[in-house]
Amino acid sequence: MKPLSQLPPRPDFETIEAAARDAGATAARGDVFTLIGQLSFSWSNNESLLVYFIMLLLGCDREAALIVFGTLNTSRARVDLVQRLARVKLTDRALSGEIKRLMTRFDTGTRLRNDLLHAMFTVDPAGRITHTHAMRLEERAKGLRFGAAKSMDGERLEAIRGEIRAMNELNRDLWTFLPRLEASLRAGPRGRSREDGGA
Repeated sequence: MKPLSQLPPRPDFETIEAAARDAGATAARGDVFTLIGQLSFSWSNNESLLVYFIMLLLGCDREAALIVFGTLNTSRARVDLVQRLARVKLTDRALSGEIKRLMTRFDTGTRLRNDLLHAMFTVDPAGRITHTHAMRLEERAKGLRFGAAKSMDGERLEAIRGEIRAMNELNRDLWTFLPRLEASLRAGPRGRSREDGGA
């Protein structure tokens, strides 16, 4: 006989919320929320710098670059644009390769950020976050898998802390790299400034 409902049982919100008010559970949840917030903050600061990559590589002003940035409504599209522009605008292959490495580092943070911000969270009866479930399909040799679970344990929290440190370091590296990119583009393909007739 077919069950009356295919839905999971309704969570016991009152019990979970009461347990979550316990000092230990509150601290544990707070640690998770703080780390996710810090990662999102660091990641967003890095994504915002793509505006200046677009501005320099397109040779436009900041307002026009912001329009391009805002029109491309995913970070993947913005990164792709920066990398493609670098391939056609830069004659310095080393500089172009460095942009690729910087964008690869940004992509690593993006994957973790998306994994956390687009996940469903499992909470135990004590109100502690125990797992995340990815809300996407994964193609496997044996078929499709949906909602892959990952434990929110000490190792996972340390991995998030490590990525926050990496995103903060990337931010400094992006700021250091942008003046070098600007100088290279000003010099033109033959090393002469555009004001002096460089192409």
